[in-house]
Amino acid sequence: MTFPDGTEALQDVTFDVNKGEFVSVVGPSGCGKSTLLRIASGLMQKSSGDVQVNRENIGYVFQDATLLEWRTTFQNVTLLCELHGYPKAKQQELARKAIDLVGLKGFEHHYPKALSGGMKMRVSLARTLTMQPSIFLFDEPFGAVDEITREHLNDETQRLFQKEQFAGLFITHSISEAVYMSTKVYVMSARPGRIIAEFDVPYAYPRTQETRYGPEFGQLCAKISEKLRAA
Repeated sequence: MTFPDGTEALQDVTFDVNKGEFVSVVGPSGCGKSTLLRIASGLMQKSSGDVQVNRENIGYVFQDATLLEWRTTFQNVTLLCELHGYPKAKQQELARKAIDLVGLKGFEHHYPKALSGGMKMRVSLARTLTMQPSIFLFDEPFGAVDEITREHLNDETQRLFQKEQFAGLFITHSISEAVYMSTKVYVMSARPGRIIAEFDVPYAYPRTQETRYGPEFGQLCAKISEKLRAA
């Protein structure tokens, strides 16, 4: 990807993500991670190369929860269903199911101003889940919440991945988050972003918080960190 002003954002990036795989990408700030995700989603057009993505049923979770302040949790969750013209009964069925999945039962009638940052991200996840996406794109969705909330959201997302078996592409600055969540981690170089290393994550699902404190987990994070520092 080269922008009109001549800035080369991405160069020679080649990888794939299949159904049942959760792939994370880490890299220094400004290396093109979010650009990569926007190209995958179709929100941005590549300047050269080949991109093959089944966009018939794709979900995108942004860095910000992007909720409508004048709508309740339930109304925010039904938004995509409304825009796609689903019948009212179907909207409500899918919204209730998604709200249960992300642990927001009891908060259906709360407005965003009454929700914590972590709960807002749960609403964002639930809204995307109503579309039952086969591909889930995550653009650093948990970067703005505290560490404990982030760990809880990691667990929620991991549980959703186990249940739905979508193809997941997750952008993050956190190495431990990438390892904890993923089946594979790619490391990108500084701009222009290139894939300079890939690591298979050997842990079976479900993973628990204790996984983070095992020696192998620490060693894998250290190897990724070493590559990232050299990026």
